[in-house]
Amino acid sequence: MRSHTQFKHSILAKSIGLMLGSAVIAPAMAQEADEVIEVRGLRSSMAESMNTKKESLGVVDAISAEDIGKFPDTNLAESLQRITGVSISRNNGEGSEVTVRGFGAGNNMITLNGRMMPAAGAFANNQGTSRAFDFANLASESVRAVEVYKTGKADIATGGIGATINIITAKPLAGKEGFSASVGAKAVMDTTNRTGDDVTPELSGIFSYKSDDAVWGVGLTVSHQERDSGSSRFAENDWRIGVWEDESSLGNRSGVNGTITNPPAVGQLFGMPNNVGYQVHDDKRVRDNAQVTLQFAPTDTFTATLDYTYANNDLEKTQYTKNAWFTRNTHNVTFDTDQPVATAVIISEDVSGFDDDGNAIGTKDNNGNSVFTAQENTLSSIGLNLEYRVNDDFALSFDFHDSNMDSSPNAGKAGGNLDFAAATPIGFYQTMNFMADLPVTELIVHDTTKGNGNGVADVGDVGSQVLRSHWSAQETDIQQVKVDGTYEFDEGRFDFGVETRSMEMAQTYSENYMALGDWGVSNPQDIPSSLVSDIDVLGGFEDYNTTGIDSFGWQLDTFGAAAWAEGFYGHDYSYNPDFSQNHLVKEDTTAIYAQVALNGELAGMEANFLAGVRYESTDVESTSFSLQNTAIVWGDNNDYFYELSDQVTAITGETSYDHLLPSLDFDLAISEELKARASFSQTIARAGYSQLRAAVTGISTNGPAATGGSATASASNPALVPLQSNNFDLSLEYYFDDSSYVSVGFYEKRVKNFIGTEQVEESHFDLRDVTAGPRALAATAALNDLGVQVDETSLFTMTVIIDNPQDFPNGAADYQPGISFSEGIAAKYDVHPNNDDPVMTFLTSKPVNNKEAKIYGFELAAQHFFGDTGFGVAANYTTVRGDIGFDDTGSPSVSQFALVGLSDTANIVAMYEKDAIQARLAYNWRDEYLNSTSRGSSRSPEYIEAFAQLDFNVSYAVNDELTVSFEGLNLTEENSRSHGRSIRQIWNLSDLGARYQVGVRYNF
Repeated sequence: MRSHTQFKHSILAKSIGLMLGSAVIAPAMAQEADEVIEVRGLRSSMAESMNTKKESLGVVDAISAEDIGKFPDTNLAESLQRITGVSISRNNGEGSEVTVRGFGAGNNMITLNGRMMPAAGAFANNQGTSRAFDFANLASESVRAVEVYKTGKADIATGGIGATINIITAKPLAGKEGFSASVGAKAVMDTTNRTGDDVTPELSGIFSYKSDDAVWGVGLTVSHQERDSGSSRFAENDWRIGVWEDESSLGNRSGVNGTITNPPAVGQLFGMPNNVGYQVHDDKRVRDNAQVTLQFAPTDTFTATLDYTYANNDLEKTQYTKNAWFTRNTHNVTFDTDQPVATAVIISEDVSGFDDDGNAIGTKDNNGNSVFTAQENTLSSIGLNLEYRVNDDFALSFDFHDSNMDSSPNAGKAGGNLDFAAATPIGFYQTMNFMADLPVTELIVHDTTKGNGNGVADVGDVGSQVLRSHWSAQETDIQQVKVDGTYEFDEGRFDFGVETRSMEMAQTYSENYMALGDWGVSNPQDIPSSLVSDIDVLGGFEDYNTTGIDSFGWQLDTFGAAAWAEGFYGHDYSYNPDFSQNHLVKEDTTAIYAQVALNGELAGMEANFLAGVRYESTDVESTSFSLQNTAIVWGDNNDYFYELSDQVTAITGETSYDHLLPSLDFDLAISEELKARASFSQTIARAGYSQLRAAVTGISTNGPAATGGSATASASNPALVPLQSNNFDLSLEYYFDDSSYVSVGFYEKRVKNFIGTEQVEESHFDLRDVTAGPRALAATAALNDLGVQVDETSLFTMTVIIDNPQDFPNGAADYQPGISFSEGIAAKYDVHPNNDDPVMTFLTSKPVNNKEAKIYGFELAAQHFFGDTGFGVAANYTTVRGDIGFDDTGSPSVSQFALVGLSDTANIVAMYEKDAIQARLAYNWRDEYLNSTSRGSSRSPEYIEAFAQLDFNVSYAVNDELTVSFEGLNLTEENSRSHGRSIRQIWNLSDLGARYQVGVRYNF
């Protein structure tokens, strides 16, 4: 054992300080992955994790498997949320992505045995541009440990401002000699399941062989998991934010007897919803994982490791939605003005009317969607590692890694998503109440004109609107080569290395839009009755009062209805192979690093000092292949559709950047139990793929120019450079037993190059604005002459009349008031732009590096086992603060920059382990946080409200080989909710449930 050396201001120390500036590095993660610690049981696992934290250089937390195939949680993300500073986002009640110290998934680096993992996720038509690795793709059975590096290291690939999270898998030569195996099975019972199997299986097997002479070994892990689940959700399409002046601020208000209760103050922001939407979701997931590892060590100085990892996540979702849309002809409205942004919370609308003879003038459609989505996420990763110890002091390592993550549609000819929109066109009067936890919808119907005439809403009133199929795919390839060297000397060690990494991300998206009966339901009751059945859209909202809410909904045989529409309307619902979005982003990175680790004594106390520096250079090239917009066609009051060119155009952009990233760690053992740490590092995180693309996307219009509508667009920016953070950490840790400690830490991150948004007025593709051209202007004048209010509907109707003199020989005199006349016009006519119309100007949003911010907070943690009683507890609390928040009263016409993902988190875990029984009760809480800064047409925030979850598991060891277990997740069946500028401005609400698992595992 080397003796400690007193730190002095030697020439060597000064030279190292001048050469490296600052830096730190712990032993290479790939080497740590091969260290063997025999772990059996909960307390041993907690002790190993604590020792990782104690012995690491820098701020590191870890979770270790309790036994072969027994990680604390089935889902890796749900295990990580137990670590101080780590919080998670959930998808369908299951952990998906992680946030560390306020930095979301895209700003954290995920590695597998020290290798960068590719990311791809295009499920649910989200157009797949994520850098964030989704932990739901990996089962936990093959994982030996997960380490979270919160401070930067010179030998770790860049990309994690929040943290680098390293997943460590088992190696056969690190195990016991001979053959060993562990097989397990679980029965999963999801209380939210509606249409799938009430009990689904999870099967896993872990097999390992190590030769008696330890020369070679082979390991194999396989798992198969199925889950059927569901949820009931409320979703708001948009909140339109305006500035209150008087009643005219509401828009097309035409009711003479209507009242406004508690109106906003003049100049106050107010919000009006677009719709109410109730959704029924049925989800199915099949996840298959496999990993094979081969190791060969012919001598004590050489080890070769070849491994292959495979993960396949097959996802399906069926969704039925019942929507009621506002017409903006508001009669009665009540505002909640107790908050800075007033919110319309009770809205009543007469959406039709009668003539003098008592005949209905017209009715409004109540829309519903039947949607099927299927996506397959596949990870394939192969790696080769060669380790050679040249002599007792010098070692070299070569590592090669080639990985691919592909997220591809899996819904047959529809691509990945088939959406059939239908409606009951019988709405007569509607009232929506947003005062309740679950917004209330009351509908009065009149089904004589367009329905089956029985006086109630039922499946006999349903008619087709539009059919859409979507293709959304993302594929990411990474090739990584590293050469590392380590030289050990009496006072420490010196590490160096070089790395090259090539990343390529391809993303494609297209939509096939097919008008059937169209939005006005021009062919009522056209869908065969055999393809439509009713559904109670409120049946799954068990935790909410649904009294008085219109509960009727319908579900279509989505593919059967699509096949019918092909024959009846002559449409082919196959996805459009001419992708409207087709993007390629390439990043080539070269890095070199050097670091030194010194150990010794300072004032009689054991001390460790690590300093390192990493130089990294990156070239980025972006290419977007797109079918550009050729025309924006006016189809109805505020409805538009977009014509595309049949010629693909390539747009390119590129940039280069480099960084010199120092890091420094210092720890001091004040006593055997008490350790103090100080760290500094510089880290970077790259822009999201969607921000680096080269094309203009998001061409959109929200209404005619004459009635205050505007046009917007989004553009990417391939020249973006990474975020760069200066990170400071101070902590004090007290280890008072072999598995007990308390710690307190302070961290601060000063980040520059945050990506904000600039907005510029630009024209794109020579698109023309039909709503501001001569025909629309003439229509405005004609309506004024007739004394008709100019609104979106009347303006479109009159423009059609002026645009089609052959059908309306009397010109403006042929205009008729009433919904029926306007709906008939909308069903038959569209208004196409021409060269007489002005070039449309778009308020174009572009990402730019123009923001700086500071994030800081405290981390408190404790862990203790109470002697030999078997009882233990672990708890932590993290605060996250930032200096830039969202201004809820800010102008809806201006995009805001704010720090997202910042929230306090807390965990408390009560444990018991004695004899054959092991039990754990875990409580996890995350406070409200800002999730988005520009949702909807009014650039509103989205706040995810505070969420707490209680989980429990217990196991009993029948003997040394056989263990049975029971697990319950979200025992209290907590729900999730998000809102906008006001607590009343609900965005989403999900009624979630508990999930139970009964398992058995046998080791031999």
